Amino acid sequence: MPSELIYRLKRPYHFFKTGLIKGLPARIKYLFPDKKLKIIAITGTDGKTTSSTLLYHLLQESGKKVALISTVGAYIGDQKIETGFHVTSPSPDQLFAFMRKMLQEKTEYLVLEFTSQGAYQYRLFGIKPLIAGITNVDQDHFDYHLNYQNYLEAKASVMQKAKTVVLNEDDQSYYRLKKLFPSSQYNVLEYSQEQKLNAKIERAIKERFPEAFNQNNARLVSTIALEIGLDEKEISQSLISFQGVPGRMQFIENTKGIKIVVDFAHTPQGLRSALTALRFIMKKDKVNGEAREGALGHKLPGRLVAVYGCAGLRDAIKRPMMGEIGAELADLLVFTAEDPRTEDIWSIIRQMKESLTTGHDKISSIPNRQDAIDFAIQKLAKRGDLVAIFGKGPEQSMCYGTEEIAWSDEAAVKKALK
Repeated sequence: MPSELIYRLKRPYHFFKTGLIKGLPARIKYLFPDKKLKIIAITGTDGKTTSSTLLYHLLQESGKKVALISTVGAYIGDQKIETGFHVTSPSPDQLFAFMRKMLQEKTEYLVLEFTSQGAYQYRLFGIKPLIAGITNVDQDHFDYHLNYQNYLEAKASVMQKAKTVVLNEDDQSYYRLKKLFPSSQYNVLEYSQEQKLNAKIERAIKERFPEAFNQNNARLVSTIALEIGLDEKEISQSLISFQGVPGRMQFIENTKGIKIVVDFAHTPQGLRSALTALRFIMKKDKVNGEAREGALGHKLPGRLVAVYGCAGLRDAIKRPMMGEIGAELADLLVFTAEDPRTEDIWSIIRQMKESLTTGHDKISSIPNRQDAIDFAIQKLAKRGDLVAIFGKGPEQSMCYGTEEIAWSDEAAVKKALK
């Protein structure tokens, strides 16, 4: 097909344009800083930011000099660095300049979150990680990579430069990735829900992370930490002290007697995992006696209210899937805007509902995201309910047309609570 041919031809184009013309001069200019750092690269469709930030935390707590580049920001030690990065994988010049600054600060480790687009476009040109780990590979970015195999190969292209790779045995990507990493060439480590770690670490993971998907993220990070040589006691203590990542399962306090959570879930697997985890939390609340008051004072089970949309000009094939997952797992839904770009918001919402045969009666469609959040918190939610707002997480802007406007889901929630 022409689109597949173009996709294949663009790869060498990016190699010359971004790799050789930009990447190589940047490495030379900053004296090959990547060679002097122990780089741990983490990728995946969901969970890579949480995993990267958690590993950064574990290394910091163990006394290592460590830096982090991720979706939520760049850090050297405790210091947040204003980089101007607007993508997870920055341009080579920005990346190598930042690495040079790390070396000036005596940094030993760099935890580097990377994306499939960054890998495909050679934005990480020349970088050979010490360890590369992957969370999962699910439906996402098919508008760019065209299909699952291309998407998988893009992520694997950076991982194949590492000496040690850490694979998720529970994920659908496992067997395809396993073929790309023969044991004769790579040190292949695996993690899964069945593969138990040290008892202290297992207890810490279950105590700190009630969500199954975050338990898997913690297993990936713990496996890497053990490979580096961190002490099991240090790992377990650091897991417990982890404060979390803004916009990832972030609960917002309020006086309305409802739970409100902001999360970045924006893929089918991410949404399903998040809603399943919240159902589990609500089940525990019910056991502990927290419930919703009915009109006559009777105690009723709390309801799960989900607010989310789908991005414009991005992977339209997942829109009906996102609608189906919400209808299956939430009690009430509010479909709204999420970076519509130049697409019509009503058209996106219509596509989210097009595969539904039931559940239309529990869906409200409100294109304005602030209005949607106001409606969910002020009108739909009653005491004992849980309102979950998905898709934007920690992001600080939203794209309407071709313009980025200031936006924060957390700020929108606080506005609604007033």
